[in-house]
Amino acid sequence: MLHSNTTIPKVIVFDVNETLLDLAPLKTSVGKALNGREDLLPLWFSTMLHYSLVETLAGEYHDFGEIGTAALMMVAEREGIELDRESARAAIVTPLRSLPAHADVREGLQRLAKQGFRLVSLTNSSSVGVQTQMKNAGITDLFEKRYSVDQLKKYKPHPAPYQMVLDDLGVQPHEALMVAAHAWDLAGAKSVGMQTAFVKRPGTALYPNVQKPDVIVNDLNELADIMPQAKR
Repeated sequence: MLHSNTTIPKVIVFDVNETLLDLAPLKTSVGKALNGREDLLPLWFSTMLHYSLVETLAGEYHDFGEIGTAALMMVAEREGIELDRESARAAIVTPLRSLPAHADVREGLQRLAKQGFRLVSLTNSSSVGVQTQMKNAGITDLFEKRYSVDQLKKYKPHPAPYQMVLDDLGVQPHEALMVAAHAWDLAGAKSVGMQTAFVKRPGTALYPNVQKPDVIVNDLNELADIMPQAKR
């Protein structure tokens, strides 16, 4: 789906975790750490996101791996499962840095690049973390630049990370399209005036209280199919 008022962006900004990279291996490692409770992955992920926002609002900062480790310990405690920090960290940090790309990602990105779009990423993962993630997923070469919130120590969807990317690339908000599988990420991008595209990864949903994204697609190949329409 493409809104008729969508103008062609110069830059496409991609979220990384879940949008580009498949979290399935994390489900396995988190489940193992929680005595086989793989069903607790969504609770762990939402707890990690919750406390990244708590830290941003409170003026604190730990990297995503540290918050993920703490969130896993919190879930374990709530569920009455014994889990020490070292085991929790091992269950999060190593798998998080070696997630595979979704099947559509490499082809979709290559097609978008051939269409003339500048491609960059913006993630809540640390700079070192995303460098390792992209190398392990085999997609480093497809991006002009990689941005991390650790450059500002404020997590998305705070407006500052989006503005940082726009300023660094020298583009106006309406000239950039934010692509994510998370409604909260797109809400942050909209707050600074960016165009937005929602990728419907399994288990994701839009937030009804905000404006709908400009583009809604099932995967990146579909995004590559429809973006040329905006040039007409």
